[in-house]
Amino acid sequence: MKVIADGEQIRQMCDRLAQELGDAMRDDRGDGPWAFVGLRSRGDLLAERLTERLEPDYHGVLDVALYRDDLSRMAPGLTVRPTDLSFPMDGTNVVLIDDVLMSGRTSRAAMQSLMDFGRPRVIRLLVLVDRGGRELPIAADFVGMKHTADADQVIEVQMTPTDASDRIMVGAREPDRAERH
Repeated sequence: MKVIADGEQIRQMCDRLAQELGDAMRDDRGDGPWAFVGLRSRGDLLAERLTERLEPDYHGVLDVALYRDDLSRMAPGLTVRPTDLSFPMDGTNVVLIDDVLMSGRTSRAAMQSLMDFGRPRVIRLLVLVDRGGRELPIAADFVGMKHTADADQVIEVQMTPTDASDRIMVGAREPDRAERH
């Protein structure tokens, strides 16, 4: 795997994303509360970092595993982890936060899942890496970096405290690895 962004570059991306998101929040402040919802896994870590900087009204974590339309292609033994959206969804400005955007299927699943909790005022998408390769018409509102990767490649984001260090890598997809991004 080749490192395409190190910890310092990720910190700079987070600083820029926080600035852009903060500007958007100030522009729309009178139109309802804000919630940052991190998608498992790694989107939740990015959401925690942005929550510390911007202090939205609410913060939550969403696992969309059972909402994916490509569930049959996922690895056997898929683990479903808890979702924590313990705030009112109706009328809330939601920022979905994910590590990598590729096909758009995770984002679509997240939007479908959110609708089971209520009707947000607006949903925005923030991603650390946009790698291209859309299968659905979904675009991120806030992007840390764009890095086009071939279909046989995977982009892997590592973030502390889950991982030993912060870095973004690209490399060959393992033949038996389920498509994740």
